Amino acid sequence: MSDDENEFEMEATKDFVCSEELMPTCRGDAEKGAKAVTAPQVEFDGRTDSLFFNDGKRRIDFVLVYEDEDKKEYEKRHMYQRRKRRRQYFEDSLMRMGLELEAVPSVVDDKTLFVKVHMPWDVLCTYAEVLHIKLPIQANDLASKSSTFNWFTKYFYPSQDLIKDETEYFTAPFAKDRMEHFHIKDQDQFFTPAMRGRMAYYILSRAEYEERGKVKKFGISKLLDGGIYKAAYPLHDCRFNVKSADEDCPNERYLLYKEWGHPKSFYKMQPLDLIRKYYGEKVGIYFAWLGFYTAMLAFAAVVGLGCFIYGYKTQHTSTWSKEVCDEQIGGRIVMCPQCDQECTYWRLNSTCETSKKLCIFDNYGTLVFAVFMSIWVTLFLEFWKRYQAELEYEWDTVEFLEQEEQPRPEYEAKCVHPRINPITQTEEKVPYTACGKCIRVSLGIGTVLFWILLIVASVVGVIVYRLAVFFTFSAKLRQDLKELEPFREYVTPQMATSVTASLISFVVIMILNYVYERVAIWITDFELPRTKTEYENSLTLKMFLFQFVNYYSSCFYIAFFKGKVVGYPGQPVYWLGMYRNEECDPGGCLIELTTQLTIIMGGKAIWNNIQEVLMPWVMNLISRHCSSSRSEKSVPRWEQDYQLQPMGKLGLFYEYLEMVIQFGFVTLFVASFPLAPLLALLNNLFEIRVDAWKITTQFRRVVPEKAQDIGAWQPILGGVAIFAVVTNAMIIAFTSDMIPRLVYYWSFSVSDGGPEAMHTMEGYINKTLSIFDVKDFSNDSRPLNAPYWFQNGTTCRYRDFRHPPGHPRQYEHSVYYWHVIAAKLAFIIVVEHIVYLTKFILAYAIPDVPVAVREQIKREKFLTQQILHLKLVKPVADMIRQRVDVTDEVDVASMANDMNKADEADEADTGLDLDFL
Repeated sequence: MSDDENEFEMEATKDFVCSEELMPTCRGDAEKGAKAVTAPQVEFDGRTDSLFFNDGKRRIDFVLVYEDEDKKEYEKRHMYQRRKRRRQYFEDSLMRMGLELEAVPSVVDDKTLFVKVHMPWDVLCTYAEVLHIKLPIQANDLASKSSTFNWFTKYFYPSQDLIKDETEYFTAPFAKDRMEHFHIKDQDQFFTPAMRGRMAYYILSRAEYEERGKVKKFGISKLLDGGIYKAAYPLHDCRFNVKSADEDCPNERYLLYKEWGHPKSFYKMQPLDLIRKYYGEKVGIYFAWLGFYTAMLAFAAVVGLGCFIYGYKTQHTSTWSKEVCDEQIGGRIVMCPQCDQECTYWRLNSTCETSKKLCIFDNYGTLVFAVFMSIWVTLFLEFWKRYQAELEYEWDTVEFLEQEEQPRPEYEAKCVHPRINPITQTEEKVPYTACGKCIRVSLGIGTVLFWILLIVASVVGVIVYRLAVFFTFSAKLRQDLKELEPFREYVTPQMATSVTASLISFVVIMILNYVYERVAIWITDFELPRTKTEYENSLTLKMFLFQFVNYYSSCFYIAFFKGKVVGYPGQPVYWLGMYRNEECDPGGCLIELTTQLTIIMGGKAIWNNIQEVLMPWVMNLISRHCSSSRSEKSVPRWEQDYQLQPMGKLGLFYEYLEMVIQFGFVTLFVASFPLAPLLALLNNLFEIRVDAWKITTQFRRVVPEKAQDIGAWQPILGGVAIFAVVTNAMIIAFTSDMIPRLVYYWSFSVSDGGPEAMHTMEGYINKTLSIFDVKDFSNDSRPLNAPYWFQNGTTCRYRDFRHPPGHPRQYEHSVYYWHVIAAKLAFIIVVEHIVYLTKFILAYAIPDVPVAVREQIKREKFLTQQILHLKLVKPVADMIRQRVDVTDEVDVASMANDMNKADEADEADTGLDLDFL
């Protein structure tokens, strides 16, 4: 990529970039022809744990890394001179904005230099006000209530000897002219390293690096993309496994690893306040959500495990399962071939083991668990809102989106079209007109729809594979497994087809994910959202829509389409005019859906863990080996961090996406797989510690960012929760055999017992299998070969509710079929209404913000108005009081003079001394 590609440019915006509102410390442009001032270069002072400049006083807030162009090969030097000029201009811009720089050569590679960036006190105060950063004004005088379970949960908290509780304060947006009202003990400690890093990155992302006439180019992001800088990051405060030699170092990274990221701390609760303090609110809110989701999964996992145990214990006592396995019932029922010509007749009892396994998942406990999960997901979302409200208050993000978030540099760079702000009624510049915005959004929607259709096409391809390969497995699988007798009962043609198709589907999913991620990022960049939150929300929606179709399409096909429109043996339904529509496994489609979920969930978890753990660990191992082989000198803190892996541009986006996709599997299809919450719980317990280990040991410190909540993921979770009620009701109604069994039990089965006849499930298998006359096979469907035990057979059975041959309406649906359809529809409507009503009642009854948090917010606002407005109110009050005092003095003197005159007149009239009276 050339240096001129994909640059941020602005036309006629010389005053805009360096405006007083966005960059208050900008000291104007450099004079034409003046030489750019660059960072002074010093030698490494030997203090490996130092977080300061060589003077030991100025703290390092950010580090920039580049390769010295003058030490490149002679033939290539001219190629790097333009990069050098841009870098020098950029550093000059930073210093004109008030930052202080110091360059240090690498101790490992003499071509690499590290530029240390420091923000002086005045610059910190200025940008704290620009970013509306909330800082303490007074200690919190509202005592927090302790939980009644503290006697038990205290054993799961991090060690308070290492991670001590911090004093809680009421906070307010910082203002330089009211500085005396803020709780400032030490200027060096007033702004946390996370705040300093955030403000430093704000300046770096808006500093200029080139100017050509009216066009200015700026931002560290493009310098990194163009290779002018190799890296830009804030520093870790120490090594993750060794405390710093500096006595003043808080060693927060070491504490996080010891009490959070270390495998031995797997049972401990997360130190969320320290995570937020060290990495920022955005990282903190992710781990808070992940921990809360995992804790709530524990309840669902226990109930799901109980449902599974119930099904496992009753699989051998199930009436319909015993009938399938019975030699006198299932052994005498001959089933029709499930494909044309190549398939042959088979006995029902050959699916005995599959039938038993189906009973584990298809039982009455599954219905109870599906309803429970619908209530569980509502409680999860409502209680998360309450917990999130507590974190918003504690972490000072209650009014973040309205007050603090600034436009993205990419957005600012394209602001060339003037418009009138509808709120302020002043002129402002935007990057596109209304028509241009419509075109961008339309292009984005069209691209997303195209990729969704591409996924649908891939699903169709997998279905065609299933239809085609089923014939091959049906013809050859039994013969190939003749020597492996124990496996013949389990490896049926349907099961082999389902497993191989699931693996192919998984591979296709991963390939499409890889390509679409880059397309979605390009589309979102083209749309040019204003703020980082809007950018992430737009990208989140695009990615989730794609991932939803990509991951869940095969599951929806098995659950709601496979085996539903197959006709009957004499007149099967063909797909695309050539492939006979696929039928369910003899045990039902529910067991296939369970297999599909297990493969996708398991494969996805294994792949993600390999990608998240092994890849950065191997890369860091190679980096450390290369650096140690080149130099045995002591490596400073900034160079140790440079050897770590950078966090991706999208940060925690993929972590959220992984968990939300898992949430969909846990809720949308839980009726077919009650163990899904348990597997998700085990995965998440591992995921939390893997993410903690990864972020503290393998990655550079991320740039701290503010976040009020989990963003667009919140409404996505709500939408999945509502949709889950429908999918689970439909799985129970149309995929499982529960409704046909209930209809048979209550409407068609009565045991022989005279007047005291009882309902029973005996005879269910015979009742639900229709009869087909083998003479009615068409030439294309008739099996080529028949087993020796069926040479004289005349009829076979198939799964459906149709009249037998010889009936006036032979092969048409029977009354039983319409009873079952009516019962399924009634079940869906009743269950949906009951569950939705319960969900809405719970959502209404549980307030989103706890009462205690609401009181603290009101108390903080009261103190803010009382303290911070005092400086404005007091001078005005004094001025009014002075005016009143002067007016009162004049009025009193005038009244006294008038009274004296009146007294003299009265004395003259009466001759009395009024003063005496």
